[in-house]
Amino acid sequence: MKKTSRRIAVVAGAAAAAFGLTVGPASAVPSTVWTVTPSPASFTATNSGNIVLTATIPMTCTTSGASGTLQSATGNPATVANINAINFGTSASPCTSVLGNVTTVSVTPWTVVAQDYTASTGVTRGYVGNVTANVTAGACKFTVTGKASATYTNSTGILAVNSVAGDLAVSASPAPVNCGTVVTTATRPTFRGNYAVKVAGTSTIPRIVGSNP
Repeated sequence: MKKTSRRIAVVAGAAAAAFGLTVGPASAVPSTVWTVTPSPASFTATNSGNIVLTATIPMTCTTSGASGTLQSATGNPATVANINAINFGTSASPCTSVLGNVTTVSVTPWTVVAQDYTASTGVTRGYVGNVTANVTAGACKFTVTGKASATYTNSTGILAVNSVAGDLAVSASPAPVNCGTVVTTATRPTFRGNYAVKVAGTSTIPRIVGSNP
């Protein structure tokens, strides 16, 4: 009787497992249609809080801004915006570091690329791509390239850049100059900070919505 009970339990367990595999929840399907409102449109972005580029040492900017164009797109990943200009600091409010004031000259266009959308929160995940920036901190000069992980939230219009180590790199051509061992080609910079995005000349917050056809 005990053997029969065990057999029944094993069979029932196997059946339940098979049923679970059959009816379990399907994985989310990545969005392939990205609807940007308004589109096409120009945008401006202003930092909300400090912007920090760290390449061994932190370089902090209290002022930063960007401008470019927004557009709906298809595919995954998909480019939903082009950053045609971005500045870090001003002559009156320069970026700073322990090496001295920091000057960053961006080589644009950069891109805003969408990869994932959560409808319940209105958050798009992706990255700022095609990043190239020539950085001078004191006598140290180096070039940063790569991408920076980011999210965009429809309710607030905040593009939150929060790169992780490995997103960005220090270029070997041109190689760092006068940086010693502080910044080398082995350095993995990070770029972090929030930007408030508006449709150019208005107070309108753009929306990005991902869906599937």
